[in-house]
Amino acid sequence: MAAPKKGRRPAGGQSRPGRALALILIAMVALTGGMFWSGHTTPRLGIDLAGGTSITLKAKAEPGQESAVNETNMNTAVGIIERRVNGLGVSEAEVQTQGKENIIVNIPRGTNEKQAREQVGTTAQLYFRPVLAVTNGGPAAAPSASSSGSPSAKPSSSASGSTAGEKQATPTATGSAQGRALTEALKAPSPTPTGSASPSTTPKATGTPSATPTPDAATAALQQKFTSLNCLDPKQRTAAGQGVKPTEPTVACGEDEPGVWSKYLLGPAEVEGRDVDDAKGQLDQQRGMWIVTMDFTDAGSKKFQAITGKLSAQADPQNRFAIVLDGEVVSAPSVRQTLSASAEISGNFNQQSAQDLGNILSYGALPLTFETQSVDTVTAALGGEQLEAGLIAGAIGLGLVIIYLVAYYRGLSLIAILSLGVSALLTYVIMALLGPTIGFALNLPAVCGAIVAIGITADSFIVYFERIRDELREGRTLRPAVERAWPRARRTILVSDFVSFLAAAVLFIVTVGKVQGFAFTLGLTTLLDVVVVFLFTKPVMTLLARTKFFGDGHAWSGLDPKRLGAKPPLRRTRRANASSAGPVDPKEA
Repeated sequence: MAAPKKGRRPAGGQSRPGRALALILIAMVALTGGMFWSGHTTPRLGIDLAGGTSITLKAKAEPGQESAVNETNMNTAVGIIERRVNGLGVSEAEVQTQGKENIIVNIPRGTNEKQAREQVGTTAQLYFRPVLAVTNGGPAAAPSASSSGSPSAKPSSSASGSTAGEKQATPTATGSAQGRALTEALKAPSPTPTGSASPSTTPKATGTPSATPTPDAATAALQQKFTSLNCLDPKQRTAAGQGVKPTEPTVACGEDEPGVWSKYLLGPAEVEGRDVDDAKGQLDQQRGMWIVTMDFTDAGSKKFQAITGKLSAQADPQNRFAIVLDGEVVSAPSVRQTLSASAEISGNFNQQSAQDLGNILSYGALPLTFETQSVDTVTAALGGEQLEAGLIAGAIGLGLVIIYLVAYYRGLSLIAILSLGVSALLTYVIMALLGPTIGFALNLPAVCGAIVAIGITADSFIVYFERIRDELREGRTLRPAVERAWPRARRTILVSDFVSFLAAAVLFIVTVGKVQGFAFTLGLTTLLDVVVVFLFTKPVMTLLARTKFFGDGHAWSGLDPKRLGAKPPLRRTRRANASSAGPVDPKEA
């Protein structure tokens, strides 16, 4: 005996609307709970709404390299600055060129605004240079009998598998003894390993047959520069390494602790910042100090292995290499073994300074030097007025939509209003969560996108309601009409929302700046429209179709068959036709 057939589910039907409603309710509760748990209960605002800082940077070429200020390098600089700022979690930062040599950076007010201001113009030229000599940061004293003395070295540490060392100065000599030490350091062979660098990377007076006890002009000039350098003077610190090529020896200053400086005589650069693959600031749990760890590229690892192998055989301070960032020594660790894959910078770092340096090194050095032309504070007064005007316009539009729905759809307007409320709640909560997660910030164009989305969402309800009404006009009752109308309405809604989302995606890709906020919000609300219609509007309509008010076609339900001009039920029409035709004559049959 054949098993009885199970009842067929109505076409496009949803036998258990409670499941869909439970799913969207769980999602709403989870998202709302996550919003309160994160502590960000309001969306982050862009610079036009929250205010912030506008910085103008002007590109400055090195002497003899005026052609470096070109469109390619400017665009590269824009990308690096933007990645740096966004890497700090600053929302809605705008970086764009103005003219041929200016870059405008708009940073909204936020938790990392100060850090972003400090990093936007930092060149971040990183070099690893061998240390030839180091002494206190003041100018050299006049020669005297008491000025000479034996070197007094402070110990520096090293760790297995990475370089480490406090950024402490090692006073080597003063006065006349200092001059003799400098001459010997410049005459001594550079620790550059054979085959790891071109001959041009060694000092002019280092290891050449023509070197004599009397320094040549270049050596004498460098010696004089090192002797007279006063690292306590900010202007001298900044100008110390300007215009020096990586292949030339130089002098630089380094801060051992707040207010305490040392000055260094450095050899040619052996490793550059471009050889660093990744860098990040982190807390060394064993030593209880903040450090910056670096991983090198394949080529950088080979260079680093070669220089550390050579330095490890030298005596202090020439077994140290200085990590020089934008002309300033940030660390000068000693090397006791050959290293290759990674290194670490240790010194007087706190959490912020370590993470800032890691962020800068990770995203690369700027191809140009920039000077800050202006730093202006942008108030949110004008944006606030525009936002208020926009919200008023949105409220008026929403009010007109509700009036239309109530006047035309009557009871069905309740479903539309509830659906709009669910969509608005999801939009708000998601925007609040996207702020701390991906740095999304609400600006004026984004508000416009949310207002436009009201019409898109309302259009989906109207499509479904009209399909239901069409089924009722064909003489069907409400419950079958709701299920039969859904497949046709669903296709129309999906096609319409797909076109809107595609337009938003294209607009987001091809535009920059604030217009992307409009496109992002439009795309987000379009996706939420699909979610709300499928998981809320349709299930609620299915449940309400079972009630007497809607099922019997009350005059205020919006589904009154008489007002819709519905045809009589198809079954009743056939019965009426059969009874009116009378009995059939057998002869005629």
